[in-house]
Amino acid sequence: MIGTIPTETEAQKARVEKIKKMGPEHIAPVAVFLASDAAKEISGQVLGVRGKEIMLFGHMRPMRSVHHDLGWTPERLADIFPGTLKHHLVPLETSGQYFNYDPLV
Repeated sequence: MIGTIPTETEAQKARVEKIKKMGPEHIAPVAVFLASDAAKEISGQVLGVRGKEIMLFGHMRPMRSVHHDLGWTPERLADIFPGTLKHHLVPLETSGQYFNYDPLV
């Protein structure tokens, strides 16, 4: 997936090189911990690993719902989506837009 990250500037190239240093050796301790008795009370959580950094993510919750008495077809959804759900979509961010610091590797 890192092949899609722009590397046009020297700063972008340096960032990609740091990202390439992140590997399974960073994720493995978290996976082993979660499989251990020490983590027996942890369930239903979303953790992320970014080099030497571990993140706990918030849970997704419904923001808006719609219903139709006849149920949904792709055509009905295409008709209502722009006026009901589209403006609630969350913009897709890249890690470079979200994190204001380099990976801790």
